[in-house]
Amino acid sequence: MASTSTPLTLPVLPLDGEVVLPGMVVPLDLSDSEVRAAVEAAQAAARTTPGKPRVLLVPRIDGTYANTGVLGTVEQVGRLADGDPGALIRGRSRVRIGAGTTGPGAALWVEGTRVDDTVPDPLPGHVAELVKEYKALATAWLRKRGAWQVVDRVQAIDDVSALADNSGYSPFLTTDQKVELLETTDPVARLRLATQQLRDHLAEQDVAETIAKDVQEGVDKQQREFLLRRQLEAVRKELRELNGEQEGEESDDYRARVEAADLPEKVREAALKEVDKLERSSDQSPEGSWIRTWLDTVLEMPWNERTEDAYDIRGAQAVLDAEHSGLEDVKERITEYLAVRKRRDDRGLGVVGGRRGGAVLALVGPPGVGKTSLGESVAHAMGRKFVRVALGGVRDEAEIRGHRRTYVGALPGRVVRAIKEAGSMNPVVLLDEIDKVGSDFRGDPAAALLEVLDPAQNHTFRDHYLEVELDLSDVVFLATANVLEAIPEALADRMEIVRLDGYTEDEKVVIARDHLLPRQLERAGLDEDEVTIDEGALRKLAAEYTREAGVRTLERSVARLLRKVAAQHELGERNLPFTVRDEDLRDLIGRPHHVPESAQDPAERRTSVPGVATGLAVTGAGGDVLFVEASLADPETGAAGLTLTGQLGDVMKESAQIALSFLRSHGAELELPVADLKDRGVHIHFPAGAVPKDGPSAGITMTTALASLLSGRLVRTDVAMTGEVSLTGRVLPIGGVKQKLLAAHRAGVTTVIIPKRNEPDLDDVPAEVLDKLDVHAVTDVRQVLELALAPATAGVTPEVPVAA
Repeated sequence: MASTSTPLTLPVLPLDGEVVLPGMVVPLDLSDSEVRAAVEAAQAAARTTPGKPRVLLVPRIDGTYANTGVLGTVEQVGRLADGDPGALIRGRSRVRIGAGTTGPGAALWVEGTRVDDTVPDPLPGHVAELVKEYKALATAWLRKRGAWQVVDRVQAIDDVSALADNSGYSPFLTTDQKVELLETTDPVARLRLATQQLRDHLAEQDVAETIAKDVQEGVDKQQREFLLRRQLEAVRKELRELNGEQEGEESDDYRARVEAADLPEKVREAALKEVDKLERSSDQSPEGSWIRTWLDTVLEMPWNERTEDAYDIRGAQAVLDAEHSGLEDVKERITEYLAVRKRRDDRGLGVVGGRRGGAVLALVGPPGVGKTSLGESVAHAMGRKFVRVALGGVRDEAEIRGHRRTYVGALPGRVVRAIKEAGSMNPVVLLDEIDKVGSDFRGDPAAALLEVLDPAQNHTFRDHYLEVELDLSDVVFLATANVLEAIPEALADRMEIVRLDGYTEDEKVVIARDHLLPRQLERAGLDEDEVTIDEGALRKLAAEYTREAGVRTLERSVARLLRKVAAQHELGERNLPFTVRDEDLRDLIGRPHHVPESAQDPAERRTSVPGVATGLAVTGAGGDVLFVEASLADPETGAAGLTLTGQLGDVMKESAQIALSFLRSHGAELELPVADLKDRGVHIHFPAGAVPKDGPSAGITMTTALASLLSGRLVRTDVAMTGEVSLTGRVLPIGGVKQKLLAAHRAGVTTVIIPKRNEPDLDDVPAEVLDKLDVHAVTDVRQVLELALAPATAGVTPEVPVAA
């Protein structure tokens, strides 16, 4: 560690923005009053003491003096190179500055203590390594600057303190870094700091050299490319002259292509204007590249290409029936469209008011019902080209309308690209997952689709990239969506909505037999005569191993079944051919996952205790059963009031309050002990608490659950219900009747209660489902309770379940 020695009294020579370290020799200008005063005071004091005049060199940064200075001796006084008076001063040692004092002359005198920063000899091993590293770094830096004569001087310094202070000559150090070196009294720490500063500077210098080298290489490459291109042009010119060809440019080629192309008149005019611009632009102009790309896109568009529709109506219907089972609504709509197109064509009405007879259909339904694959079947039936445009997750409006041509990497929108890909102006374009379109700061793609899907406007559609009118009136647009409510209202208004509400069990069996099984046999490497699945096994797969509106999970189950059989055959555990029956399913793919409520043991059913009722709901995956549980709190421990759980929305919460209010006001009429409701809390819970739920259609289900709880009568296991309830007990209509009845059928329910005003919706339900359901249309809650509640056991007082 550094130690202190004899006190000194010295005149202060302030250095503004400069730092002198021990061992450095610096010239100072005596024209500065403070420098001259300090030197003159030192000379005056030296007349009475032996030795050279001494001053204290102190850095002054922004008017503030450093805590440590350097004892300097005035070696010589004379004139500098520019003729001004100056003094040559050598830094000797560090001095820790103390209090101010008096002295001769006009200078500021201070007391100080010299800092002894010697390092014992021999040097410790880590210090010797540090000295070696510093000398290597300093040598590398000096060699880069060409200062070869200084390298030997640095290598000759052995003292640690002197070696560290030698870095004070480094021009790359800032004033703050030099002050830090000055105030670091420990010589080893000071050398370590100087080494780090030199290492950082060399690293920055290497990065700067690398960048400069890369820039120079880029410039050289551009110059070389320019020269080569000029040489290439000269060679081409010589070849043209040698072959006797007329001298021309690339723009002449584009002009010839535009004039030869079969383009609409307005498109031709716009293209020729761009060719004129291309002829006037230079080869190096970026605009030339934009124009060439635009012209290529325009020339690749099938402006006058159209496929002839297949007007074989029966044949088209046969194609749809062969490729898709069920989905009668969609098939009828396509058949109607083809029939009208045929009649218009027969009467010469192909174009009316500039518009052709396109169609815009929205296929709305749960996942797995065949919306996407239906689009390809429609194109097949009509004899048209098919293009699929995936819109899921699209958030940029330019994806629909295209980018402006001035943007780097500009492209036309997805609609234009679909037309170009199809190669005709009347393809079937499937806009997949239109309800998953988002919006952000880049615009709303759904708003851009308004013109595309409006039959009154899309014959003059303008893409931002093309900027010419594109006739989309002959395109058949099929949009698919899972949830109709997620589509903006203005966009949904422009489309004809066709609902695909899911398949019945019989339809699933037919689809699995005719479509899924042959496809999965091929994927599993099996022949049709090697593995067969009988109808009973397919029906059990559809009913108990899957519970869905579509057939995706059913297809996965069939695939899993075939993989298991193939694996067992390869392992020598099973011989082929093999027929899979319903009793083989458990051994092959495990137990069923969805056992109908009616098939369970009576003690295990959800409605085996009072206060539980079965409702029906519609989700994004189709219809589903929804259980409602109710309980009363103990009057001593539970607080009065209504508690609702299960992530319910505001509408469903209001339905629960309406149900409770109705029972309170009509309890005597219904012979219910409503006195229990005054001092005891009521808790209503909808299981699957992680799933948000909302809507009014659970009103009669909650009323039935509460009535069952109060009366002690069980809700019939085979009954499910849906309907909105009013304060007077009226049962009001709801939506999604078809999906809900299909869900009840899948769940094994045999009796369904619906509002009377929803009775016309039964026409949409497949006949085979209605034959297996006993549907009751009611107008009042009292009718619901009579149908849903089982008779009370004679002579037994039912126990009302309480919540702890």
